[in-house]
Amino acid sequence: MLSRLVLVSGHTLKNNGSFGACLVQASRSFHQSSQSLAPVPPLPEKGGKVRHGIFPEELFTLLYPKTGVTGPYMLGTGLFLYMLSKEIYVINHETFAAASIGAVVIYGIKKFGPSVAAFADKLNEDKVAKAQEVKGQAMAVLELGIENEKKEQWRVEGRHLLFDAKRNNVAMLLETNYRERLHMVTNEVKKRLDYQVQLQNLHRRMEQEHMVNWVEQSVVKSITPQQEKESIAKCISDLKVLAKATQARATV
Repeated sequence: MLSRLVLVSGHTLKNNGSFGACLVQASRSFHQSSQSLAPVPPLPEKGGKVRHGIFPEELFTLLYPKTGVTGPYMLGTGLFLYMLSKEIYVINHETFAAASIGAVVIYGIKKFGPSVAAFADKLNEDKVAKAQEVKGQAMAVLELGIENEKKEQWRVEGRHLLFDAKRNNVAMLLETNYRERLHMVTNEVKKRLDYQVQLQNLHRRMEQEHMVNWVEQSVVKSITPQQEKESIAKCISDLKVLAKATQARATV
């Protein structure tokens, strides 16, 4: 009966175009609102506690202060009996089919649920491990990039020191070149001055030699043969006197 009610309601809503348009408009307004831009809270890894497979634990904790421990069970039993007494829910063949299907589903969940859950958990762990591996690799690459960026910033900070050292080296090279050229100019000027001094000394020596030769030639030309003979005789006589004096000293 409930299944028929659901099917009839679904066909009615499907045929009603205004209701579908309202749903589309509501969905658009929801996705375009500021709430769609808000951060989505992470989904829990495990579901909340339930009783009997379908009833949440929060329902029981909500009714405990007012109805006591047996209140939720009495409430459920009373609602079920009320629906039966008022024929809101009628037990028919669909009820037995639903009970059979539910029993099979419960048996399958109890029998194969742990193994399927373990397989699903394993798949989930593998996906999480791969995601963590990719994340770790990305983090390693980013950390390496950060370290390289810090190193480059450190190099940039010390670049002015390098530029100062290069400026000092260039200034020293310029000063060395200036000193070398100044020394070269000094040597060249000294060589030219030494050449001029030697040239002047050569002129003076040649003038002196020329003067001596001229005086000697003039004196030689001014001596007559008679004066030459007298001079030679005078020299011979002087030599003889010196020889006698030397002998006298030697005998004494």
